[in-house]
Amino acid sequence: MTAAPLRIGNASGFYGDRFDAVREMLTDGPLDVLTGDYLAELTMLILGRSRLKDPARGYATTFLQQLEEGLGLAHERGVKIVANAGGLNPAALAGAVAELARKVGVPVRVAHVEGDSLPVPDGFLTANAYLGGHGIAACLRAGADVVVTGRVTDAALVTGPAAAHFGWGPDDHDALAGAVVAGHVLECGTQATGGNYSFFRGHDIRRPGFPLAEIHADGSSVITKHDGTGGFVDVGTVTAQLLYETGGARYAGPDVTARLDTARLTQDGPDRVRISGVRGEAPPPTLKIGLTRLGGWRNEVVFVLTGLDIEAKAQLVQDQFAQALARSRTGPPDEVRWELARTDRADADTEETAAALLRLVVRDQDPEAVGRAVSGAAIELALGSYPGFHVTAPPGKGAPYGVFEARYVPAEDVEHVAVGPDGRRERVTPPVRTKALEEVDEPALPEPLPAGLTQLTPLGRIAGARSGDKGGDANIGIWVRTDDAWRWLAHELTVERLQELLPETAELTVVRHLLPNLRALNFVVHGLLGEGVAAQARFDPQAKAVGEWLRSRHLPVPVTLLETTDAPEAHA
Repeated sequence: MTAAPLRIGNASGFYGDRFDAVREMLTDGPLDVLTGDYLAELTMLILGRSRLKDPARGYATTFLQQLEEGLGLAHERGVKIVANAGGLNPAALAGAVAELARKVGVPVRVAHVEGDSLPVPDGFLTANAYLGGHGIAACLRAGADVVVTGRVTDAALVTGPAAAHFGWGPDDHDALAGAVVAGHVLECGTQATGGNYSFFRGHDIRRPGFPLAEIHADGSSVITKHDGTGGFVDVGTVTAQLLYETGGARYAGPDVTARLDTARLTQDGPDRVRISGVRGEAPPPTLKIGLTRLGGWRNEVVFVLTGLDIEAKAQLVQDQFAQALARSRTGPPDEVRWELARTDRADADTEETAAALLRLVVRDQDPEAVGRAVSGAAIELALGSYPGFHVTAPPGKGAPYGVFEARYVPAEDVEHVAVGPDGRRERVTPPVRTKALEEVDEPALPEPLPAGLTQLTPLGRIAGARSGDKGGDANIGIWVRTDDAWRWLAHELTVERLQELLPETAELTVVRHLLPNLRALNFVVHGLLGEGVAAQARFDPQAKAVGEWLRSRHLPVPVTLLETTDAPEAHA
């Protein structure tokens, strides 16, 4: 008799996601496990600063508020809850959840996972290892109804419950890898159900439902959502999320290295996509460590330039500011960057559409160098600069910015511990079998599309994209939906072509990865984001829209592809 699939849903893709999602996922349809992902690189910095103010905190308080109603609903429906909302203090959150359960009269058993918190090096604020799912599995086997963790991998929220349910061991690499892929699809919530999706036109994504995965004993899964909820699930939405914040074909984690190049996606009915064929390999012998620190101080001012002579007005402000900063007591900040965004239109019929934005960003280790020296200079220009002078907001005194850094340590150096509902502590031993991470051999290119007529048109007419951040690097995943389009894309969009289309990447190291099963390319752009999202080095600090920028760029596309595309809603 085949074991029934395990239905695992997601109710949070980040700290601050839709508050009502926990209640909706528990009431909109059947579930076995409800997960929530609350942590990101920037979140760890935020929680670190929170812990400085109150050592008893350091966890995602929103999760506790969601459970005021969610605990009772989950208990009534027999749903386990697993979330990484413990942040920097999972033991404290577990205690708070247990206290809440007593307060609301719900008899649930609470467990937590710890050991990710490591000694913090001098100059840093937090240091946490990315743990796998076996600690979560141990908590569930011990009878927990609610499991809270600190810094585990996003996919561990799915691999842990699946391993506990199906009895997978550390060497069940293929099954674990399949669950990792499903977990990666679920981790960002509604990005799997139409949110942030290139081909959104023609679909109702005003309030997409959160996704769930039906996990099978062999690790295969079906990605879907509850009936009657908004958004949609198809091969494209799942492909987009699979490419999000990944690198090469080997997707390494503490439990297993999943081979993304083996995943096969098939439409399994309305709002159902089957993921099969995922192969797994032994995980690396090391664990990733995420460190955060305060990097310095920053400030910004956005000047509004309206009407005629935009370039001259921008140059005047820059010259005036250079003189003012040179005269200040602290001198110019270490970093001064200007960016002119030409949002203006000629002969505009509203003032706003006649305006361009000139953005000044400054950074320095000294808060005074980016504080009064900058805000004062901006204010003093009010009556003595370009005609129509004004700014989008009053200049402030500056604010601290953060830096994320990744390091690696031997897995055996990290004590991964499951603390059961009765307080018993179980040490999770690291995998015995490991394999150093290596790049896969580049797959063969498909046969090129025969030469023919082309039309200069946006790439996005035939290709979807999703981009994101990993520390200071950005990834750009781009895919197409027909074999002929793949034959063209694989040959046309080389690293050199990408750098021509996206000049900001021209001086950076860019690595291209082919994923033929997904008809996709994944580009990793090293250093595009400087010191990471917390440093806010770019206008788009998490590279969320780099993929859409790429889709908007024009290049000669074969007319045959434009004639056969099934995505008229993607046309410019």
